[in-house]
This record gives sequence, structure tokens and C-alpha cells, in this order.
Amino acid sequence: MTQMDDARKNIITEEMKAVAEAENVSEEFIRKGVAKGTIAIPSNKGRDVKAVGIGKGLRTKVNATIGTSTDILDVDMEVEKAQIAMENQADTLMELSVGGDLDAIRRKILSVTDLPMGSVPIYQAAIETIREKGGAIYMDEDIMFNTIEKQAKDGIDFMAIHCSVNKETLRRLKTQGREGGLVSRGGAFVSAWIVHNEVENPLYKNYDYVLDIAKEHDFVVSLANGMRAGAIADSTDRAQIQELIILGELVDRAREAGVQTIVEGPGHIPLNEIPANVMVQKKLCRDAPFYMLGPIVTDIAPAYDHIVSSIGAAASSAAGADFICYVTPAEHLALPFPNDVKEGVIATRIGAYVGDMAKGIHHGEKDLIMANARKKLNWEAQFDAAMCPAEARRIRNERPPEDPDTCTMCGSYCAVKIVNEWLDDASTDVFE
Repeated sequence: MTQMDDARKNIITEEMKAVAEAENVSEEFIRKGVAKGTIAIPSNKGRDVKAVGIGKGLRTKVNATIGTSTDILDVDMEVEKAQIAMENQADTLMELSVGGDLDAIRRKILSVTDLPMGSVPIYQAAIETIREKGGAIYMDEDIMFNTIEKQAKDGIDFMAIHCSVNKETLRRLKTQGREGGLVSRGGAFVSAWIVHNEVENPLYKNYDYVLDIAKEHDFVVSLANGMRAGAIADSTDRAQIQELIILGELVDRAREAGVQTIVEGPGHIPLNEIPANVMVQKKLCRDAPFYMLGPIVTDIAPAYDHIVSSIGAAASSAAGADFICYVTPAEHLALPFPNDVKEGVIATRIGAYVGDMAKGIHHGEKDLIMANARKKLNWEAQFDAAMCPAEARRIRNERPPEDPDTCTMCGSYCAVKIVNEWLDDASTDVFE
């Protein structure tokens, strides 16, 4: 029995209750959303995890990715990165290691977090095949499904599964060409396998088996976007749209099976195309939760891609996206270090918050508290209202003003203080 099955039987689970309380909405609102598939709650049956709701009518959630590489294999650092993501209020984690003992690393990260955790099982299937046979093209079909099942048994709450990369999407990619090529690692593994073996993607061909595994463990299937653009010039092209059509069909089949889904979205996309992408995804996938990867809205800012992504996150959230994967300053350059994770989570949270205000999830109540605190020059109240209070306090304390009411930007010429003195304290007779 999955949460979707329960919801359709008018059963409100403990996870639904927790999400309703966190989002300040009714339990019935959450139940209906889960029943329809417009809200997903990643919560594997085998794991005690914080209930997080992703979908229509809820706060936009932020995901942080961590994981080793073949060049930098430091499990302790990955644990630290997970802890930093949690401290800075990421909503979910994805463990994407490709170097070292992949089972041991995944289980270690699972042991240190109560956040919903995601994975990309084709990574492990491909890497273990490369280690054994010399190339991902030699993967047996069984290892693809066995890896999904193994990770589900470990307690993974949502999995990015590359079911929609198939012969048809590859034909579109081949005939149109791309300036930036194919940048999805999972998409590349599956594409190479299809071309070499000249048969259909087993994850697409045997999608019902994927759903059987998901239903048994009640993890959310995150339908991966293998054809996403890795360059602005390639955004919203035929391959991406062809894959999106297939993704919509896969969402329908998952709902029929009682399996929760989310749908991954484009990576590099200009700002003006974001609303159309969200609208088309929501239409073709019948309002399934939309998971935007970044997005990156210009290609020319390496080292500052967390800022680029924050802009994209704000626009995506405002347009109706439900879930944003963070981007760090190290994107396109190197494996993120712990401080990169912190910067990426904060930047994406800012973008998501701005987008939520635009689409009416909140109405700037926290901004009003901050505005009133600034008007009163109440610094403690300003810190309390800040998204990152410790950092705000640090900056002020390392550059203290002579006048404790002001800051060192304006000092004696603080506009707020001047106006407070001559306007708010002025006699009403002046205005008669």
C-alpha cells in the first residue's frame, strides 16, 4: 500500500498530517493532492524520514546534491556537506557519488540525515559495469533493475530514473544536433547503451517493473530529464520536447499503478522561456510536481552560477515549478566543497522564496517584519527576521558603527534615523 493508495481511500497518513502542519494547509488539501498526483511526499517505507511535501499549492522546495567523484574521494567531507546542507535548511538531499564504495557511501549519508534523500541508480549500475567490464555499454539489463531495488531497500526516498531516454528521443537529438551536446550523465550512459546494443532502453521497455519496485517500497519516481539542454542555445529543442511528451505518458502510467512521481526539468534555459517550459510540462504531465535543475539562465558566469541559478529559481518558482535543485559556485568547474554547498543552498532558497511570493504561496509577511524592524533601527529584530541571521550579524559586528542605531554605510547620515527624528516626532501642527 502506497501513500497514493491510502490517499485514494480517504486515509490521511502521518506523513500527510506532518506536511499539512508544516505548510499551514488542511490535511484534506494534502490528501487530495497526493491522490491526484499533484503533490508527492518522498518517504520510503523502510526509513524514518522528515515528511516533506512537493507540489501544487506548497512552498517551493530546495534540493542539495552531494557525492564523491573519481578525483576527490573524501567521505568525511561528503558527510560534512550533508550536515551543512541541513544546517542551511535544504529540504532534501541527493547522494550522487561516482567514486569509492558506492553502497557504503550511500548508507553512511543515509545514517546522518533525516531529510528525504534521492539518488540516480543508473550511475551505480554503469560505474560498477565499467569497473568490471570496461564500459557502461556492457551493462546487463538486470543490473539496472537490481540497483534500483538495492537502493530502495537501503531507504532511498526518491530516485531519478532515466525511463524517458529512448530510441525516439535519440532520433530527435541526432537529426537536430546541438551546440552544447548531451550533458546528462545518466542520459549519456543510457544513450550510449541504446546505440551500442541497438535495442530499446530497458527502463522504458520494462517501465512496469520499475513501478513494481517503487510501489513495494513507496519511493517517489523522479522521472529524469536526460535530454535537458546544457547550453542556452539548445534550450526547448525537439529532443527535450519529445522526451517531455514521453514523460507525460510515464506519469499517467505511474498514477494508474499508485506510484508517486515528480518530473525533472531543463537545466540551461533563457529567462524568457521559463514560463513556457513550466506551462508545457504542467500541461503534458497533468500537474505533476516539476523539479527544475537550477536552472542556469546564462552560460557565461562560471564561479557565480549559484547567482545565475538563484535568478532562474525565482523565475521558475514564480511560473509554477515546485522543486529546485541547487547550483553551487563550483558548477561546471569542480566538485563542490562544503562552503560551496552553503552558498548554493542559500542562493537557491532566496530564489525559491522570491518565486513563492510572486505565485502567492506567501504574501511577504516576513518582509513586513523586516521592514518594520529596519524602520525602528531594531537590529536584533532584523537579525531574527533574516534568512541567514548569523551571517548578517557577523557582517555588522566586524564593521561596528560609532552610533549603535546606525550602520557604517550611512553612519551619521542614516536616512531612517533622520526621518524618524524630523517626521515621526514632528508636531502635527506642521501639516495643518
